[in-house]
Amino acid sequence: MRQPAHGGNLAWAAALAGCPPDAILDFSASISPLGPPNSAIAAILSQLGNLKHYPDPNYSELRLALSHFHQLPPEWILPGNGSAELLTLIGRELAQLAATTLITPAFGDYYRTLAAYNANVLESPLSLVTGHWSLFLDKGQRTNDKGLLLNNPHNPTGKIFSRDSILPYLDQFALVVVDEAFMDFVPPNEEQSLIPVVQKYANLVILRSLTKFYSLPGLRLGYAIAHPDCLAKWQLWRDPWPVNTLAAAAAIAALQDTEFQQQTWAWLPPARNQLFQGLAEIPGLQPQASAANFLLVESQESTSQLQHQLLKYHQILIRDCLSFKELGDRFFRVAVREESDNQRLLTALSGE
Repeated sequence: MRQPAHGGNLAWAAALAGCPPDAILDFSASISPLGPPNSAIAAILSQLGNLKHYPDPNYSELRLALSHFHQLPPEWILPGNGSAELLTLIGRELAQLAATTLITPAFGDYYRTLAAYNANVLESPLSLVTGHWSLFLDKGQRTNDKGLLLNNPHNPTGKIFSRDSILPYLDQFALVVVDEAFMDFVPPNEEQSLIPVVQKYANLVILRSLTKFYSLPGLRLGYAIAHPDCLAKWQLWRDPWPVNTLAAAAAIAALQDTEFQQQTWAWLPPARNQLFQGLAEIPGLQPQASAANFLLVESQESTSQLQHQLLKYHQILIRDCLSFKELGDRFFRVAVREESDNQRLLTALSGE
């Protein structure tokens, strides 16, 4: 079985570990361990009887829930079958420009969608000075016939860019796409989302995911926030019912679950710090500070070899960084999980 480019491939991990998939402790996919929320599960159960009907193609209730959540008109929001579906639409849009500047290391799906439409890609690497990842684009790449694609918080480093550091690029690029898949994990008083300014910039697209924060990756649900003219065009490019009835219901319930949201913001900082400190104490490992629910770790040893050892002897899956060519075999990424799981990982890493 081919080694996966994404995290969370438990079938591949189980085959390597020689155990059932549900025996794997998965640190490779950055999904909150606290969910799914009971409210989302209850909403799914309540909608089982509606599976005999097609979903509303306009997703009016879901868009209204998102509109209340973000204080935006519904026409500025387009739900999708995970942010991956919307990223594919964005790739088609970016390919119409002279080039797309891509902040690297970059999520592998960015390359996929840009390659699918033969987009011209200009890579702009972050400064890889350990612990000092900085966002700076060469003046030659800042032109009004190009696009810019980045994520914030950044994956895989966990670095969060300030809103003010991104805003100047909106006047320098034809289209700016900011993937905020992990922004939910940043408490409201610290978050740096560009959603508050999206109505001021017709060339700004923001991608959000509901699957990581609410632990619903199997439902595939994300959304784009952008100018209504742009979203109306994308609607014509895609299938009529990309979001299923159960996913829409779960999303509406999750967005209203303020108790779950507060619980997550209270859980993450101490859990992340526990994992960070434990990793820092292991010789040969250097974790990077993160604003998200994962940590990037630099290793003095081969991380692909470490990944295989953890699977074979401990049934633990970490995310290697081989798909990030700037990082290669000397970095790995781990999700932040609950204290007992984090401690199990730390114990296994100390032994290896």
